[in-house]
Amino acid sequence: MNSLFAVAHAQSAGQSPSLTFNLILFGGMILLFWLLLIRPQSKRAKEHRELVASISKGDEVMTSGGLLGKVSRVSDDYMVIQVANGVEIKLQRTAVAAVLPKGTLEKI
Repeated sequence: MNSLFAVAHAQSAGQSPSLTFNLILFGGMILLFWLLLIRPQSKRAKEHRELVASISKGDEVMTSGGLLGKVSRVSDDYMVIQVANGVEIKLQRTAVAAVLPKGTLEKI
């Protein structure tokens, strides 16, 4: 019967994984977590902050809710976009999802 199956031998009580191996493994997991989750999210947040800071009067924007409009007024906390002739909406600056190229609204 022993020839068909490998015989498992019990590990002695004195042998345990070394502390350095555990620290290297734990450090590698933290590094992997940082590379895959934290770093890309912080890059996207930084790009969005720069986008919001660069908005000026006359820019064509798309909001996170899907509204398209032209910026008519800008202040520190909010902006006013014109979505149609005579229709203006006051929004927070952080609600902007993208700045569109000039002339996009005319083509739609």
